[in-house]
Amino acid sequence: MKKIRIWVNSFNLMQQFLLVAFLTISASIYFYIGFFNSSVDQFVDTQMYSYLHRYQSAMAAYGNSALVLDGNVDSFIYNLEERRYITAIPEEYAKAIELVDPYCGSAVVDGSFHLNNQKYVYSIMPYGNAFSIVTFVNGDYYLSYQDALQNGVFNTALAIIFALFSFFMVWVFSIMTPLNKIKIFIDRLKNDERAKLDIRRHDEIGEVAEALVGMNQELDKQKRIREEMIQNISHDLKTPIATIKSYSESIKDGVYPYDSLEKSVDVIIEHADRLEKKVYSLITYNKLGYLTDTSEGENLKMEDVINKAILSVKVLRNDIRIETNFDEEVYFHGEEEPWRVVIENLLDNGLRYARSVVIINLEDGKLEVFNDGDNMSNDRISKLFKPYEKGTKGNFGLGLSIVKKVTEVYGYLVTGENMDDGVVFRITRNFKPKRTNEKKQA
Repeated sequence: MKKIRIWVNSFNLMQQFLLVAFLTISASIYFYIGFFNSSVDQFVDTQMYSYLHRYQSAMAAYGNSALVLDGNVDSFIYNLEERRYITAIPEEYAKAIELVDPYCGSAVVDGSFHLNNQKYVYSIMPYGNAFSIVTFVNGDYYLSYQDALQNGVFNTALAIIFALFSFFMVWVFSIMTPLNKIKIFIDRLKNDERAKLDIRRHDEIGEVAEALVGMNQELDKQKRIREEMIQNISHDLKTPIATIKSYSESIKDGVYPYDSLEKSVDVIIEHADRLEKKVYSLITYNKLGYLTDTSEGENLKMEDVINKAILSVKVLRNDIRIETNFDEEVYFHGEEEPWRVVIENLLDNGLRYARSVVIINLEDGKLEVFNDGDNMSNDRISKLFKPYEKGTKGNFGLGLSIVKKVTEVYGYLVTGENMDDGVVFRITRNFKPKRTNEKKQA
């Protein structure tokens, strides 16, 4: 069976269709030869007997005048007392039924015999107390009826098979045509050529086509993002590298481009720090591209993670107050290190724009980081989490995109919006937790 399945799977759709058609036709021919003819014979016999019974009933009701009603039936009267036929019967008929006693009592006797390679059907019915009616269907009539029935059924079956074959042929082509379009579309994409796929179907093939078009659009989008990213990286790295190079060459030549040796070296160190942060952000962003969700349930106590992040970033601006409002025992789904990066980036963003305060609110399933800085423009809000979309005081444009990547992996939704007195970034649960942490249950 496995070899047959492998053999069939090696065929293309048209070959599979022709194989099915061949097997169907072969089965139909076998059925016609093996079963159909015998079934037709049985059906014709039944119809002939019914026909003879109706004729005999007419004779019993109307007498011998009914003998001329139908030229396809031969009818004879048998005298039971004298044991002879009142009406003359051909000798071959008499010999054919001589083994059957025309004295049938109250029962009707049906039978058949072959004469001159033709089949004859007869019926014997009691007629009063002293007679029997013996009727035969003419062999030519039997044969013509049988042929008409066989031809009619055969032609009808042939027409149905042809109609089904035509329908399935159209159906197969309706499948093969879009599949060929999809194959050409994929081949062109593989060769990095421009390709268009227009398949208007509402079945699974249409869904696959839509998915492929969507995938192509997403790949084009990612390609543009990569190109923009490379351009932005080149631009961001070019300035500090050029500064470090020019300052170093000047100092080597004994020239201090920024007043004194110490101040000039400080400029080199400052730009080196910028490069270090840039490289760290790029490494973090790239590493998150391979981040997978391997944790179970809500297993991470967020209060501890937030407090560690505050200790890391609060030295950036000593003039900004950081306030916290925590519900007790709040757990999030995920691992500590990615979530700490998220909170540090949100705090870094808040400290950069705040006038006097950054407020962190934590409750079950929700985390908010508020700063009392200026409101964002609508254009800025629409591009908040895109890579390399920097705000007015942004450094590299990667912080919020890192936040978005982590939250999506762990099943949360991050949004940013303007408030009456500032800006808030809100993280909310966007999934049904797998399992509640044992500590939280306790």
